[in-house]
Amino acid sequence: MKKLSLALLLCFAPVVIAAAPLKVVNVSAPAINCVFNPTCTVTVNDTTDNIPMSTGGAGILKSRTFKGLPRSPADGLFAFEYLLDLRNAVGATAVSCIDWMSISFGPVVSTLNYGGDANPDKVFVITSGGIGTIGIASAIQTGSNIRFNFTSPICEGGAPGKGDSSFFWGLVSKQPPKFVTATLHETGGATHVVKARSPQ
Repeated sequence: MKKLSLALLLCFAPVVIAAAPLKVVNVSAPAINCVFNPTCTVTVNDTTDNIPMSTGGAGILKSRTFKGLPRSPADGLFAFEYLLDLRNAVGATAVSCIDWMSISFGPVVSTLNYGGDANPDKVFVITSGGIGTIGIASAIQTGSNIRFNFTSPICEGGAPGKGDSSFFWGLVSKQPPKFVTATLHETGGATHVVKARSPQ
């Protein structure tokens, strides 16, 4: 009876999934493209969705995908990049800011080197050669979900063109893209669920 009780207890015990930090590295464009194509150019597919901010105005979340080509380090793999753009979002009553985004992504390829050192990387941030001013402070994966914390809040502006934008940041998967939703968190506590893309 004791053995049976112990077995039942183990069956109903909660499963704790550990949170794992992902290595983040800053890169430049077009050099990062060389990981995906020997000619260092990529042909991308972009989709966007609007983010209705809590104090008025709307930002944009852009999802960008492309495939690694033959003879590149990422041959046959799929790149997923994201951009949070509030440059033209204007708050009607106050300025709202977003401090993190989460998305269900699944396994991240961990065999590629984006930063030029000897160790593989998991998340790259294009801090040179592209748009944006705000990067990724940390990326934490719990199960299939990844939370990206920004280096500083990304805020609306007081006029069009005065708001913030993230840099493009990206990861790589073995799986092709599908449509999902991402959750964006405002510093005031509001959350927004918007369309995005991640691996199948």
